[in-house]
Amino acid sequence: QVRLVESGGGLVQPGGSLRLSCAASGITIRDNTMAWYRQAPGKQREWVAILGSAGTTNYGDAVKGRFTISRDSAKRTVYLQMNSLKPEDTAVYYCKSYDPLGWGQGTQVTVSS
Repeated sequence: QVRLVESGGGLVQPGGSLRLSCAASGITIRDNTMAWYRQAPGKQREWVAILGSAGTTNYGDAVKGRFTISRDSAKRTVYLQMNSLKPEDTAVYYCKSYDPLGWGQGTQVTVSS
């Protein structure tokens, strides 16, 4: 059974950085496509970044050039490095696995001065 646990969220000022972590159990992330999503208050959940099993990455237009998704297979952890944060990045961030399908519980990111 897949289990995903996000951490690393918090309050940060505009222009700051955070690194989110997604600790996975029950799956081998090296062979799995993993992604980050986010959901802001009153909005639908949106895709942020994806990391394919072959190592390819892709990003949503709103975060391209600022966020980086990566993984440490030995630690079974997927990361989302977020730089140059903006108030509109405020949301609950979720980790997702595709095979099998799984979601974490989310971690809150708040960007505010």
